Amino acid sequence: MCGRFTLTVGLGEILERFQAEMADEWEHKPRFNAAPTQMLPVVRMDEESGTRTLTLMRWGLIPRWAKDRSIGNRLINARGETVDTKPSFRHSLRRARCIVPADGFYEWTSTSDGKKQPLRIILKGERLFAFAGLWDRWEDDEGGSVDSFTIITTRPNEKLAKVHNRMPVILHQEEEVSWLDTNIKNLDMVTALLEPYPAAEMELYPVSSLVNSPKNDQVKCIDPLC
Repeated sequence: MCGRFTLTVGLGEILERFQAEMADEWEHKPRFNAAPTQMLPVVRMDEESGTRTLTLMRWGLIPRWAKDRSIGNRLINARGETVDTKPSFRHSLRRARCIVPADGFYEWTSTSDGKKQPLRIILKGERLFAFAGLWDRWEDDEGGSVDSFTIITTRPNEKLAKVHNRMPVILHQEEEVSWLDTNIKNLDMVTALLEPYPAAEMELYPVSSLVNSPKNDQVKCIDPLC
């Protein structure tokens, strides 16, 4: 699964990397321990203009048919193997795909003394990357709305298999165009992108237990343990 991630760079770098424009005004700050239910940057395609837009969405997908928003607390991830059949996700797979900018994510591994050691996983060069995501818009009875997203997961590559039995789908940069293009209706083409990222392109290192609490969102979260 993917339950925490990082996005430690400035707004300008995000916009340049993903060739996106701001959809609305909001203050960006680096995130060292992004967690579910928080409002986080997401890139989606504006169908009318054909431009990529960056906006804030709530992490934890609330399907449009949900009776209340609490279901989103459970839908922080979607399994790539079943995303085209699950009622919570199949509409978004066809009509509302997005990418979630990140530069790292966390997983926990068991130590010899039975404790859990957090690890930060990054791409070599610590470069920005895109999680494959889905979004939806939920409306309440008073006319308010919430845009929310989920991150798709897949089987782990050989490096992450030693840590967890799932990993988030990281798109290759050249695949991002196809993922965002909802004019592509062939779901076989779309789901073919939901593969493990190459292990040789990834690194991981142990970090402080500060990341165990989402209240801690500081640069010390990403510092390697000595």
